[in-house]
Order: sequence, then structure tokens, then C-alpha cells
Amino acid sequence: MTLQERIELMVRLGNHMRSEDMDWQAVKERAYRENAWFIPEFIDAAVAGICDQFLDLQKLNTWAASYQVPDEQPAPKTVGLVMAGNIPLVGFHDFLSVFISGHQVVIKPSSKDEVLIRYLVKKLYEWEITVQNVVSFAEQLKGCDAYIATGSNNSGRYFEYYFGRYPHIIRRNRTSVAVLDGTETLEELNALADDIQWYFGLGCRNITQLYVPENYDFVPLLDVLRKYAYFTDYHKYKHNYDYHLALLIMGSKYYMNNDSIILTENSSPFSPVSQVHYTFYTDKAQVLATLSASEEIQCVAGRDGIPFGKAQQPGLTDYADGVDTMAFLMGL
Repeated sequence: MTLQERIELMVRLGNHMRSEDMDWQAVKERAYRENAWFIPEFIDAAVAGICDQFLDLQKLNTWAASYQVPDEQPAPKTVGLVMAGNIPLVGFHDFLSVFISGHQVVIKPSSKDEVLIRYLVKKLYEWEITVQNVVSFAEQLKGCDAYIATGSNNSGRYFEYYFGRYPHIIRRNRTSVAVLDGTETLEELNALADDIQWYFGLGCRNITQLYVPENYDFVPLLDVLRKYAYFTDYHKYKHNYDYHLALLIMGSKYYMNNDSIILTENSSPFSPVSQVHYTFYTDKAQVLATLSASEEIQCVAGRDGIPFGKAQQPGLTDYADGVDTMAFLMGL
């Protein structure tokens, strides 16, 4: 396929993902049945973000042109892709990058998120049979020319061992934080609540730690977070909430809650599901400088960073871990 044919096929896929096609709706329902964290509203949110930010004709053309992607890749490589499974279709951007670049891709999907991506690739096969020559799945990745792997810090060590001698991108644990100054409007706090609670806080772009000035008033934020009180209707979330609340109580730790989310002071940017850490600061500029140098931080939300409410809406050039995936692929 030529570059334009690949782009047009992705646009067609986006139109299908926006549709009410019965098979597609059934697949989304199945994805929820097989992974209770993937509730319908979050599958729909992930799909909408992919369609709006990634699978737009003009955006794809501009993106490909900025990297001078050739009409046909003269020496296509085979790229092994290990996908994560923390939120729905989290590995789609990597797949899209390899496909648009003109290389071949072998996908090892996460067992937690394989229903959606397998269906979408199968749909591409139906529309264009030659896609089978460039997109495939495998339980084990061997013999590839390059690898892109996303996982935990622990799995990252294994990825380094197996893939380290090949061109690679290996991603480990990351999370996101917000820097507040106490003058945020109710609208901004509502948007921040989305950044915290979308996908139950499981994404690397979810806000899991707040940097706040001394004597910060948490009550307005706790109030707006009540819009996600229904999360306790989902047993997996409720179990986490009860468990971590019990730990804080038994440990005589100070905490604040609104019956559905817990705020507690902790210097770690990584917080468990249903809990958000906060840290007080005296020098905002110093905090921002420290965060910009950290390898653990994916996004910094706030008036000096990504606008509140936009953390979970990455564009084509918002590359995970700040590593330019398309530049890596074009350099193979």
C-alpha cells in the first residue's frame, strides 16, 4: 500500500469506530466482560480520543509529512510491539505509528486488552487483504528488526534483556501530577477531577499526585470529585477504596475522603486506585524544575503545564515517555 492508501484506511477505521455497527458494539461489550476495569464509558472515551486526535485525515497527512514518510518504505523492517493493558486501546498509537511509517508490525497484545485491537485489525483485513502481509499477532516476539515494549519497571528489565541488542523503545512505569496554586476555578477543578478519575486512575496520564501550597483548601476539590461517587458501584474500585482506607485507619495516618476517593500526604507520585497523594510546596518554580527532570513523570497538569482536563487527550505528537516514536521508526 502507498502512504495515502494507509492513511485513508486509518480514516475509514476511525469512521467505523465512531459508528453504531452492531458487531463493533458487541466487541466493546465483550471487552468489558473480559476486563471489569474497562467499563463502557471508558471504552467509549478511549475510542473517541483515538478517532478525534489520531484518525483525522488532515492530522494524519500533516503528521506523516512532518516526518517525510515516503510513499512506499524502500526497506521495510519488522517491528515487534508489546502492548500494555492498563486502559482500553492504550497501545493503538504505537500500532498506528508503525503502520503509517510503512514498516511491518507484529503485535503481542496484553491479555487484559486484546479483544478490541484484534477486532480492529481483523476489520482492516476485511477491507484490504494485503494488510495481512504487514500486520500480524504473535504470542512471543522473535526475529524482529526492532521492538517497542511497554510495561512495568519489572517487565522493563526483561525487555532490556531480550530486546536490548536490537533498536528499541522500552517504556516503564510513569504517572502524572498536577501543580495547583489555590486560585483554580470551579471549572478547572472539575476538569482536574476528570484527569484524576478517568479510567479509574489506571493510565500513565492520570493525575496521581497533587502539589499544593501550604494551607491549601481541599474541600472544593473533594466536592467536585463527588461526581465520580458512582465508582463505588464497581466492585473492583470499591475493594481498592475499602482496602486502602483501612490501611490508613489502622496505621493512624491522616487522610481526607468523600466516601469515594482518598487524599493523603505522600511524597510518592504513584498512588493506588481510589487514592491521590498530595505534597505541600513553598517554591512553585523549584517544583516545576524538579518535575521536568523526573523520568517518572509523564505529564504535569496546571496553569504552567497541560491544561486541566486535557491530560487524557493526547495528540499524535504527544509521545509516551517523551520519546518520538515516529522519528525512531523513520531512523530504522
